[in-house]
Amino acid sequence: MANDKKMVEAITSMDVDFAQWYTDVVKKAELIDYSSVKGCMVIKPDGYALWENIQHELDARFKKVGVRNVYMPMFIPESLLQKEKDHVEGFAPEVAWVTHGGLEPLQERLCVRPTSETLFCDFYQRDIQSYRDLPKVYNQWCSVVRWEKTTRPFLRSREFLWQEGHTAHATAEEAEERTEQMLNLYADFCEEVLALPVIRGKKTDKEKFAGAESTYTIEALMHDGKALQSGTSHNFGDGFAKAFGIQYSDKDNQLKYVHQTSWGMSTRLIGAIIMAHGDNDGLVLPPRIAPVQVIIIPIQQRKEGVLEKAWELRDRLSGFKVKVDDTDKSPGWKFSECEMRGIPLRVEIGPKDIAADQAVLVRRDTHEKVTVALSDLETKVGEMLDAIQKDMFERAKKHRDSHTYTALTLDELKDIADNKPGFIKAMWCGCQECEDRLKEEAGVTSRCMPFAQEKLSDTCVCCGKPATKMVYWGKAY
Repeated sequence: MANDKKMVEAITSMDVDFAQWYTDVVKKAELIDYSSVKGCMVIKPDGYALWENIQHELDARFKKVGVRNVYMPMFIPESLLQKEKDHVEGFAPEVAWVTHGGLEPLQERLCVRPTSETLFCDFYQRDIQSYRDLPKVYNQWCSVVRWEKTTRPFLRSREFLWQEGHTAHATAEEAEERTEQMLNLYADFCEEVLALPVIRGKKTDKEKFAGAESTYTIEALMHDGKALQSGTSHNFGDGFAKAFGIQYSDKDNQLKYVHQTSWGMSTRLIGAIIMAHGDNDGLVLPPRIAPVQVIIIPIQQRKEGVLEKAWELRDRLSGFKVKVDDTDKSPGWKFSECEMRGIPLRVEIGPKDIAADQAVLVRRDTHEKVTVALSDLETKVGEMLDAIQKDMFERAKKHRDSHTYTALTLDELKDIADNKPGFIKAMWCGCQECEDRLKEEAGVTSRCMPFAQEKLSDTCVCCGKPATKMVYWGKAY
């Protein structure tokens, strides 16, 4: 039995070293492996299955609100990237360049896409002529490259998978409506599918996307009290349209510029699942995103009829994502392994259970064991998976709320930032000087100005001048 626990004993406790705990989990749960390409990761089958489930669920939600999928080239000519000044300046330090085609130097350098605004704008400039061509509501699933100096699996790598939506509209009102619609779609997805409570709000001008008029964000809180930006939606106004000459003839035959949006989520969501729900035994996966929801472990499987019963139960549970572990490993090892992989529900069945016409169900999130009659199996499995999903969200929300603090003075904010990891709610005057000072003196950044505003006081936490917004501050990934 000592060997059965060897797998989880190798995980560093999150209370000892959270960063090492995270690395241990992604490696030992076989989500990723390191690559010979520095700063890039190999996403293994279990990790990619999570991304496939995220992609499947998000894509279905996109299509319900009129989004259509397209695909753009992965290379961007330098001259195209230079057309929007703020945008190129924002991405310049992270851009990877192609300088040769085969053995010949290129006449113009090609950027490996860090994001695709310029490509979509170039396309829209040719594709949009009339108000009848609008709106364009497109999305692409692809990878992007950003030459990050410090990397961590899923959270920050030089190449990562994501989706990026790019839309064009006739009016500013339509663009704003779509920007907020997609942000709320992201938030609902995180809460309903990933069991991840989020704060919805607007980024400050300092933190908004390069080239955007405004950026909206959803912010989640991880186990260690750090924030994770989990999805963003940007309103570009007509800035890109003017830079790229994207105009349309309206119903009165007047030329007007389109208004654009962009929005994206990436594989960093897998990091969010790990850091919001995982424990010292490994992953804890919400049932609605888990590649395997139920694992059946036959006990004393060499005895007559045990494996056959396990396969029978698998067939009965075909309405769920179910797997039978019929390997020759010991039951204890199998228990540890399915806990490491975060499988939400374990079904144990052995000779004594078969004789009693029952099975044992074990929750991954609480380790609670329940003995159920086989006649009730399908019903009980469905009820327990629903309970796990709901309880995981409630626990994560309770953790976030209990690690959200209020600061009315600069000294209070600095003390909380030093001693109480989590979100800090505080009033702000709207000046970047105060935002910069809070980062310098307290080590916190503005996470968002929440849609749900509160008036904590009349004055800015930093300078004491009249406050205009309540802001969530925090340390972030």
